[in-house]
Amino acid sequence: MQTSKKVPTLYHALIPILVLITLLSINVVVLGNDAISGANQIALLLASGIAGIIAFRCGFTWEEIEGSIIKSISSAMGAMLILLAIGSLSGTWLLSGIVPSMIYYGLKILNPTIFLFAACVVCCIVSLATGSSWSTVATVGIALLGIGKAMDIHEGVIAGAIISGGYFGDKMSPLSDTTNLAPAMAGTDLFTHIKYMMYTTIPTLIITLIIFFVWGFTLDTTDTGTDSSAVLTAIESRFNLSPFLFIVPLLVIVMIVKKVPALPALLVGALLGGIAAIIFQPGLIQTVSNIEGNFLKASFIAVMNAMTTTINIQTADPMISELLTSKGMSGMLNTIWLILCAMIFGGVMESAGLLKIIAERIIRFAHSTGSLVASTAATCIFFNFTASDQYMAIAVPGRMYADTFRKRGLKPELLSRTLEDSGTVTSVLIPWNTCGATQANVLGVATMVYAPYCFFCIISPLMTVLQAYLNYKIRRLDVAEK
Repeated sequence: MQTSKKVPTLYHALIPILVLITLLSINVVVLGNDAISGANQIALLLASGIAGIIAFRCGFTWEEIEGSIIKSISSAMGAMLILLAIGSLSGTWLLSGIVPSMIYYGLKILNPTIFLFAACVVCCIVSLATGSSWSTVATVGIALLGIGKAMDIHEGVIAGAIISGGYFGDKMSPLSDTTNLAPAMAGTDLFTHIKYMMYTTIPTLIITLIIFFVWGFTLDTTDTGTDSSAVLTAIESRFNLSPFLFIVPLLVIVMIVKKVPALPALLVGALLGGIAAIIFQPGLIQTVSNIEGNFLKASFIAVMNAMTTTINIQTADPMISELLTSKGMSGMLNTIWLILCAMIFGGVMESAGLLKIIAERIIRFAHSTGSLVASTAATCIFFNFTASDQYMAIAVPGRMYADTFRKRGLKPELLSRTLEDSGTVTSVLIPWNTCGATQANVLGVATMVYAPYCFFCIISPLMTVLQAYLNYKIRRLDVAEK
């Protein structure tokens, strides 16, 4: 039966947002970092219920709301599958000695003073080559975190350096999905978009690297020698170390550079890690599986446990034991739960057009080029908060503002750059966003712990707004293009 629909008002659109913000704030105050273990999921579902009631009152049917929820969840399904693959990969790479080898040789090579700077640069290079911040963080990022923690550097600062470097490549690599999505939404071509982003991205990266370089000289490294020696000794005693183990991560990076999709590349990496464990760590496999005399059965159990459940390589030092721990696929389930709840909220809000109403109201106050860019950036960040997905934070504002930019005589690459400078990089700073939840789980560092140190991600939207207000390198349509 056809029902007449009412157009929701701004008041209607803001109610679920205010409810969500209130509940999330209470969760953080009362539960702290434990809020992600269930309380935030419930907050998202309760806010979804409020949004659903508003949608019903405006004449939308349950079938329409449910369809929007399913569509929203479907858009995040790839991310959730990648999460499971990363869980398996981290488990087999620990069991095989790949990550411990990275930590071991990294401790021997890297100086604590330049570690943060070097970690950021390494992640910049890897993410630029692969086009994926997720793959970068899940491979070299995990190893760098272990090295930094062994040097007694604060885990939030280490994660900030890793994520800053990872998201540089996520923005600038032609292999990145967001780098392809933004120009498609704005109406420009890929390489024009990448070249124009250099005006904001290069200064942002330089400032970020300077911060991490200077930060390194403020670290107290007097006691790290003893800690590093203990870690080196513990790793040597538990693993058979070999440079040949690095063949596996190199193969994964080559696959991603060759444009093999992230999911099959990571799954192959996990399986290769299992094979490497059987070849290089036969003694450890028998210890982990608790089976002696039947190596085939022990290998099967150890590799399966590494891919699916928690494995912990025990040492005399609890800190080192924590360093040598992986939770496999099961460790990702809580994050997937959070993503599902976040996408439900985004789907309900999208079904009644509540997110679009808020964004359209913002644009009314954008009169100058600077305020238009600032409004676009704010809208992208807003969608990262509410829709909980960086693709929606790029796609929806891109569709909304494309006509406005054109009517004001601005070239589409200005819009595409703004979408990336604010939509791509800020997603990782929000605990319930797919990116924030994923990176927190992969690194084992809460989003609110690392967020203050993700200088590249924080400075990027500020840089794009600043240049717009200064009218620096703002490209405009000529008469023929208009």
